[in-house]
Formats: sequence, structure tokens, C-alpha cells
Amino acid sequence: MPSVSEYQSAIRALLSPLAAREPEWWTDPRPPAAPAPRVLAADVSNPLDLPPFDNSQMDGYAVRAAEVHPGSALAVAPHIAAGAGLARLKPGTAAPIMTGAAVPLGADAIIPIEASDPNSFLPDEPGHSVRFAGPVEPGAFVRRRSSDLAAGQMLLIAGTVLGPAHWGVLASAGVTRVPLLRRVRVLLISTGDELRAPEAPLDPATIHDANGASLTAALEEAGAEVVRAEVVRDDAVAARALLAEVLASTPVDLILSTGGVSAGAYEVVRDVFESAGVAFTSVSMQPGGPQGQGVARLDGADLPVVAFPGNPVSALVSFEMFLRPVLRGLHGLPAQRPVIRGPLVAAVESPVAKHQVRRGRLRPDGSIELVGGPGSHLLHSYAASDLLVHLPVGVHELPAGATVDAWAI
Repeated sequence: MPSVSEYQSAIRALLSPLAAREPEWWTDPRPPAAPAPRVLAADVSNPLDLPPFDNSQMDGYAVRAAEVHPGSALAVAPHIAAGAGLARLKPGTAAPIMTGAAVPLGADAIIPIEASDPNSFLPDEPGHSVRFAGPVEPGAFVRRRSSDLAAGQMLLIAGTVLGPAHWGVLASAGVTRVPLLRRVRVLLISTGDELRAPEAPLDPATIHDANGASLTAALEEAGAEVVRAEVVRDDAVAARALLAEVLASTPVDLILSTGGVSAGAYEVVRDVFESAGVAFTSVSMQPGGPQGQGVARLDGADLPVVAFPGNPVSALVSFEMFLRPVLRGLHGLPAQRPVIRGPLVAAVESPVAKHQVRRGRLRPDGSIELVGGPGSHLLHSYAASDLLVHLPVGVHELPAGATVDAWAI
């Protein structure tokens, strides 16, 4: 029975070839809609000066600093609006200028409108003059060309996790073709004769499929793309036919399945994948002991397969323990959950030979309260939790107040 750490290593090794996948080129000026940020696959250089011209930081007057003296008057030149092009300032004049407008040739400073007399813009017609209370330093309130970044310099480096400011600077530089780490494409399969789609009516002894919804959300948050999500009955012939149909029409990097991995009479995942090269075992973990992983030979193609148990808490805990850190790493995202240490509110027992993962909540005083029991079907308790609490191998019981490690989820 492999330990948790041994099985984590096996999953990392299984999926390590996906690190060499080719990037994809994003050509839409809008960022892609994805739950997790995207990551640059290569450096991006800056094609133009940012900003591309000297412009005004304020609404005010563009002036020659040497011509501004206390009490002296300057003739009011035509207004300069943002986007109006590049004007030239005549000697002895002051040009009303708006924020972001190009500083006219000949001007070297901006005086805010609040420091002028009158302190409002005059009509754009000849015959008006404006006074200023004091001198102004050259360069005042001027945003210099390339003051943010010069053309030819590095705009963003490979590995950058693209947030709002990164997409904004790409847009400001006019970069519309961006190399991104390609998302790992996942075929997600839920198995079981008892499963029905959430929108389907339930017959006696049937349940709605929760794993398709929860693992789709989990995979997307980890950076992956769910290209198909299917519910498969406990019929190996039908399962193989579905796989052939999907793989013939849809590019897939990874198959993730739930259910059919244990020792029952209707283990469709084992029936389909074991003979194709996938190894099945039981990991010393609760919940989520039965597991499968390996490269499957399917219709002439080799594909990695990860197979989780079917109970919904087992599937989610398995994802957190084995798959999420690997997928996040493959997508250039932070892989590990934040670790919180705190005292238990109440005593707890755990099977001494297994790494037990319990659901819990962090109280305002820093203590950790377990939510629900260890059962692998208690999905509502999982949904009401914000921690995964770890009780490692060798722990049989802990008293109230004992310190435990937990992952913030």
C-alpha cells in the first residue's frame, strides 16, 4: 500500500511530460475568460515607448517655464484636448490643456488650472490672458515619453501570472498576440449505473452526479480545461465506444475518471483501463484509498489516466492531495494550499495506518473545528468547510487542544 507521498510522486512523474506541451497564441485583445489566471509562455518585449509622447498630468496650462513670473500675463492660446494631435506653443502664450493631451512643442511645464487666475478655462477665442501666482519648474506635471517603459525593453517575462495590470500594459503597448502556457485538456468521466445528470429526474435507487460539477470547477481553478464531461454506465463496451468517439474528435491530454476503481463486481474503470496499462492500488489515505494511474494505450494513442474513487468527498480529497498541485505547477500557478496550524476544538480519532483528511473550519480565535465525520459521502459538510485537516499516519487519537496542520481551501 503506497503512502500519500509515494503516490504524489507517482502522479507527478505520470504528468511530467505535459510540461513540454507547446504554448498557445492568444490573439484576442481581451483576456481569456478562465477561473484561474493565465501564464506567459515566453518573454514579451515592448514595441513602443510608454507613454508614446510627453503628455499632461493635469488639466491646466502648458507654458514655457522661463516666461512665468508672479503677476505677469500670458495670452491664452487655443485649447489642446486629449487626442487632438501635436500643437506648437507660441512664445508669450499659455495653452489650456487637458489631462492626457500631448504637451505642445515649445512648452516644458504644466500649471494646474487651480493655480491660475482666473482658475477656470477661458473661452477658446482670441483676446484672453491668464496670470499665475508664482514661477514653475521645467518638467512640472509633464509625463515624459517612455517614463513608464522605453521601446525595446522587456515588457513582461516568461512565467508571469497575468493579472489585470499585466493585461492592461499589454493592451497599452498594442500587443495583441500573446504566448500563453496551453491549458491541459481533460476528459472527465463519472461512472456508475446509479448516476443521473443534475437536470435529469431520479429513478428509484439513483442519484445525481456531483463529481462532474465539483471536479470541473476544481480542474478549471487548477488551470486545466475540461473538454468533455461525461457520465458512463457500468458497461465496459459502452465506455470503450465513448472513449473512441471522444478521442477521435477531441484533443485530450489527460483522462480523469471517478468510480469503478475498487474491488466490486462492476468496476468499469478497471475493466477498461487496467488491460490498457493503468495500475490500480490502494493508498494509505482516508478517504480516497482506492486509486488508479498510468499511461493507457487507447486506439493507438498513449494517454495518462488518473482514476479516483466515486464517492464525492473521496474524489475531491484525492484531487487536492494528488492532482491539484501538479496541474497548478504545470500551469505556472502557485501549487500548494496555504498551511494553517491551530488547536483542535474537540478530540478526534484516526486509523493509525492511514493519513486521514478531515474537513474543518477555522474559528475566529484560531482554533480548528472539525465539520461532519470522516464519511466519504458527506459532501455538504465539505461545502461548509474552509479547511482540510491532516491527521498523518501514526496518529490514533488527539485530544482537544492538540495542534494540527490544515490546508486553507
